Amino acid sequence: MAKITYIEFGGKQHVVDLPNGATVMEGARKNDIPGILADCGGACACSTCHVYVDPEWIDRLPPMQPMEEDMVDYAYEPDPARSRLACQLQVTDDLDGLIVQMPEMQN
Repeated sequence: MAKITYIEFGGKQHVVDLPNGATVMEGARKNDIPGILADCGGACACSTCHVYVDPEWIDRLPPMQPMEEDMVDYAYEPDPARSRLACQLQVTDDLDGLIVQMPEMQN
């Protein structure tokens, strides 16, 4: 179980507990957190679950796989250092305390 903090573009925070094995995207959808559309349902075939990872967490996440890198290029205002797809961030105990911010919009 990990506590994940989602920050909407306007600054509103949502803190939720997610079970291991879920993705950060699934946690947003199941908790009705606005800002993550997840049009492809987590198949890494779009960029509508794009998030900015808090700088403190960047080096603590597993590296991006090539498919995620390709999809991030289509995201709204991607940040080469902080952008990730929430569908590719699988929850483990090591992610307890993770903070992600949603962009102004999703492409």
